Amino acid sequence: MNRFTVEETNLLSIYHEGSKAQLIEDMTAALPYMDAGLRELAKRTLSKVDALTDEEYAGLAVYAADEA
Repeated sequence: MNRFTVEETNLLSIYHEGSKAQLIEDMTAALPYMDAGLRELAKRTLSKVDALTDEEYAGLAVYAADEA
């Protein structure tokens, strides 16, 4: 399974609403509204998510990292 960075995990936590397909749809729809740096992060994250099976995606612990 692909490993996600803290930044990628935080981004996933914003768009995670249950299914892999829904996350991909929501994040892809938001791409035109992101600045260049965030867009590259989102594209990299989408690439990693796309490589996961639905079962692998369902097993991800998706939550925002604390900024303590």
